[in-house]
Amino acid sequence: MRAVLFDLDGTLVDSSQGITRSVQYALKHFGIEETDIAKLYSFIGPPLFENFKRQYQFSDEQAGEAVKKYRERYNETGIFECSLYPRAAHCIRTLKGEGYLIGLASSKPEIFCKRILGHFGILDLFDEVVGDTMDGKRSSKRQVLEEIFGRWSRIEKESMCLVGDTVFDVKGAKEVDIPCVVVTYGFGDLEEMKEAGADAVCHSMDELPEVLGKLL
Repeated sequence: MRAVLFDLDGTLVDSSQGITRSVQYALKHFGIEETDIAKLYSFIGPPLFENFKRQYQFSDEQAGEAVKKYRERYNETGIFECSLYPRAAHCIRTLKGEGYLIGLASSKPEIFCKRILGHFGILDLFDEVVGDTMDGKRSSKRQVLEEIFGRWSRIEKESMCLVGDTVFDVKGAKEVDIPCVVVTYGFGDLEEMKEAGADAVCHSMDELPEVLGKLL
């Protein structure tokens, strides 16, 4: 049995508006008026807690408070300020028709992932949805993938592939020894992803079934 694991933000969903606006909301709580939206794209994909520390030199306490403020807005408004990428649903249905198991592997809290997939009417296409816990105990891509391995213990790792859009996806996949296909329309840097060891590149979802057929 072959399995495809999709990242969410930047891979299946363009969530840039909801995430960046919610980051701005959190930063404003600390008196920071961030108007450079491009700078905030770095918050799409990696764990929020670590990113607030890295980008704004927040302490652990400040980063924790920033995440709470972020979710204050995101949970009510930002979560649905997003759009499904073209052909994403069609691609998933094609892969299911070819016999693949379909999983979601996101650093976003699992409860948010399910709400977003349900919002776009594609939650039922997924055989498993795994994301972070609300307390951040499963925030890294490696931890998310290891949780999937536990839930899908019957599936050989050699039969799984991650599809993502950032270097964090590539590194996470490498840490657990599964291949990673990267998409170019998301928020990651292609050269950086290649240097990290991306196994294949897709410029659109329509290319993915053929690429996966060669990897798995």
